[in-house]
Amino acid sequence: MTSHASPTSLLGDSLKAFSAALPARTTLHAWLKPVDAVTPAELKASQDRQEIGRLMARNTEEFEFQAMVIETAGETSFSYDAATTSLSVVYAFSEADVLEKGIVVLYSGEANSTPAVPGSYHFRPPFGWMNDPNGFGRFGDKAHLFYQHYPHSLRWNTMHWGHAVSDDYLRWKHLPIFLLPSAELSARADGRGGAFSGSAIPLAGEEAGFRVFFTEQVKDRKPEEQIQLTAVSRDQISAGPAEIILPERPDGLDLTFDFRDPYVIKGPDGRWKMLVGSRDHAGGVILLYDTADPDATRDWSFAGILHRENRFGMTAAECPCIVPLNGPADDPQTRWALIFGLLTSRDPATARRNITLATVGRFDGHTFVKEFEQELDFATDAYAFQAFVDHSGPVGIAWLANWTEISKRIDFPTAMTLPRRAVLKDGVLLTPPIDAVDNLRQDLIDDYRLLSGDKIGLANGAVEIVLDLTAAGAAFELEFEHPDVELGVRLDADGLSILYDVPEGKLLPRYIAAGVRPSTLRIFLDIGSIEVFADNGRWTGTKRLPGFASVRSARLTAPKDNVAAASVWQLKL
Repeated sequence: MTSHASPTSLLGDSLKAFSAALPARTTLHAWLKPVDAVTPAELKASQDRQEIGRLMARNTEEFEFQAMVIETAGETSFSYDAATTSLSVVYAFSEADVLEKGIVVLYSGEANSTPAVPGSYHFRPPFGWMNDPNGFGRFGDKAHLFYQHYPHSLRWNTMHWGHAVSDDYLRWKHLPIFLLPSAELSARADGRGGAFSGSAIPLAGEEAGFRVFFTEQVKDRKPEEQIQLTAVSRDQISAGPAEIILPERPDGLDLTFDFRDPYVIKGPDGRWKMLVGSRDHAGGVILLYDTADPDATRDWSFAGILHRENRFGMTAAECPCIVPLNGPADDPQTRWALIFGLLTSRDPATARRNITLATVGRFDGHTFVKEFEQELDFATDAYAFQAFVDHSGPVGIAWLANWTEISKRIDFPTAMTLPRRAVLKDGVLLTPPIDAVDNLRQDLIDDYRLLSGDKIGLANGAVEIVLDLTAAGAAFELEFEHPDVELGVRLDADGLSILYDVPEGKLLPRYIAAGVRPSTLRIFLDIGSIEVFADNGRWTGTKRLPGFASVRSARLTAPKDNVAAASVWQLKL
């Protein structure tokens, strides 16, 4: 993951410094702002007690981005006066090898430093806030993950795009922040908008370059708060100038201002397609755009409403994606999965909010004909799911959280889900974890005591529990010891549930896949999360856990002979 240099040290009452050994031609990115309007903020770089560079900022409202190049290799000291300068983030990297080594975080402040999570195997940002995955895809020889990001605190604010790369979807190298808000938005810390969610496609005729598509949000902008932009990267680490491709919503549809999250994919007719989420005064809608331009840059035209969901009230369809499941895109027999979140939706039976639907059917490039649908996740904390077709088929990832738990007053550090495959089998959509997850297994903690009813200690809580039942739907209950919540997994006549309760005593949703009868379960526990995959991902439940304490122990209760085998594996990256 990310390296960190030596910690900040005090040099008197307000002077602070940190240092790192840096190679020649190191690029430095820093965000700073003055404490007041009198004295500008300054960050000085020195080698051998000689100043070699200085960054300055004058905007007092929001941290200002500055960059410099350290030309000479050696131990480099950075200093600033806390009486006049607030510092948010400083990281360093070499453009020549950043895709292999990632950035080195030299400094992050108290407000945006993510807590240490040793042994955790889920993706987390190196600092600041994170939500939706964006631009998930393979470019060159690496998988790229972008994400909604605010660098300067652990709360949502003006949106940037964070960026990371991986060889296996599990072990990530953090890269420089990819998209920054416009100059107008960057100057203010009022959460008025920024670079919202989107997607990425390869550049035509180029092995490693890619084009990103994203929504620019500016609250109260007239006539459109949300418009669609595109930008190109040829070095895989920086974005070129953005240009507007969809400046306004389509006319005549009575749409609200919601018009966001462009997802671009090559359609079955060989033309580029763009899905955009929106809503009207009946419910959520997914808009379809189309272009014959091989670069997907111009001539986008509105083709119509691809899909509508009115059952949950006036909810916005967000973060739509569509991928072919069981064959090539240009085969008429291929089924497609259309997946989207429903912001503010509420299931009246369970009180679960912000549901994600997976709809499977035929897509000819113009119309989508639904054959069946299912919920993507019965515990709903796999939101903003984004997928693309990799070498072995579709793979996707989601934000391991739910907007119902977000507070404007409380920090909310979070993670991404385990990466998941999307597989059509026997008329249902399976979303099991990717095969590489098996490589996380380090040691077999237990394969008989849990089955015997013993209480099993879980060390740092980063474990996988595998249960094989003697018959489909055989009842059991797993009870977990966690310091902050009451937690468990239960299978009974009502269905498969993640049991979740908090001490405040407020009425919470029921996280249940009603009436299901699985035969096998894989349960992944980590600091801050539980993910349940039943029958190879036929039913999946993901729940974020508060805080950064681990699950300490597990105990299995079941009628005699209901569970054929139970094992517990220690997991580690």
